[in-house]
Amino acid sequence: MSINILGIESSCDDTSAAIISDGLLLSNVIASQSVHEEYGGVVPELASRAHQQNIVPVVDAALRRASLRPSDLSAIAFTRGPGLLGSLLVGTSFAKGMSLGLRIPIIDVNHLHAHVLSHFIRNNPDDRVPQFPYLCLLVSGGNSQIILVRSHSDMEILGQTIDDAAGEAFDKCAKVMGLPYPGGPHIDRLAAQGDPLRFRFARPHIAGLDYSFSGLKTSFLYTLRYALAGDPGFIEANKADLAASLQHTIIEILIDKLRKAIRQTRVATVAIGGGVSANSGVREAVAQLCREEGVEAFIPQRAFTTDNAAMVAIAGHFKYLDKDFCSYSEAPFARVTV
Repeated sequence: MSINILGIESSCDDTSAAIISDGLLLSNVIASQSVHEEYGGVVPELASRAHQQNIVPVVDAALRRASLRPSDLSAIAFTRGPGLLGSLLVGTSFAKGMSLGLRIPIIDVNHLHAHVLSHFIRNNPDDRVPQFPYLCLLVSGGNSQIILVRSHSDMEILGQTIDDAAGEAFDKCAKVMGLPYPGGPHIDRLAAQGDPLRFRFARPHIAGLDYSFSGLKTSFLYTLRYALAGDPGFIEANKADLAASLQHTIIEILIDKLRKAIRQTRVATVAIGGGVSANSGVREAVAQLCREEGVEAFIPQRAFTTDNAAMVAIAGHFKYLDKDFCSYSEAPFARVTV
């Protein structure tokens, strides 16, 4: 009998459901929330209300696209954290209720763990997946980490941000420039048209493999403040160059530590994951680094870089094989590391 895992993701502002059958992806449905755009960021209360409206039709659509009935499911995997508590509660409660009704187990999944394992999502049995051990650069709105992945369940954080994450630097700087939310994709688009060496921003000097982006963000803001004092039209006239220089600096910071980690661990494979891994400059830089260092690169499909249930389902698939199930007493959590 096939192992059919329903994955549910509701950690932030996207409601998603996916079906993984014997390790292969059958469906991945995502309902996004545009309501937050006018506020320049995610409003937790609005996000949780939207999850309540979306979760039933999203799960139904995932089952229909997979040509499965609820009774065909082997287990339900759900994001337990980290994330927005109100949003997580919707997914957690739905998973528990559906599990009780179907009398099948539930599997709690760490959201960051799921991002790391997104490279194991396969549409076909012969799709390539990373070989253990490998390094994963996890870059998102709230996390910037270098992780040594020894197995599906054995992961060690070698370095992480001590303040802001790369995604925060993108989004907050974009907001100051007057770009729509989320700002990261707009920075990426503008950067392709600008000069990455036009402006120089502060670069951190942090020991080891840890990251810091607060100094870069502050440097960027002060550059704009002083420039605007003399020229109110400075941002509009220099948007592309500002975006290109910001992106160039962030990428240099990320790549510098990743190169050190490759040489320290001597791994043969490097992967990237998280929302910022959709950035074209980051993808290109990691691929180039891997060519220079002679290691294999795994760059995810953009559909699996943002929050999605396919990565939750594949993480649940491996935990199902280990019989690592969750009790109904487990509550969601807002913060945690891999």
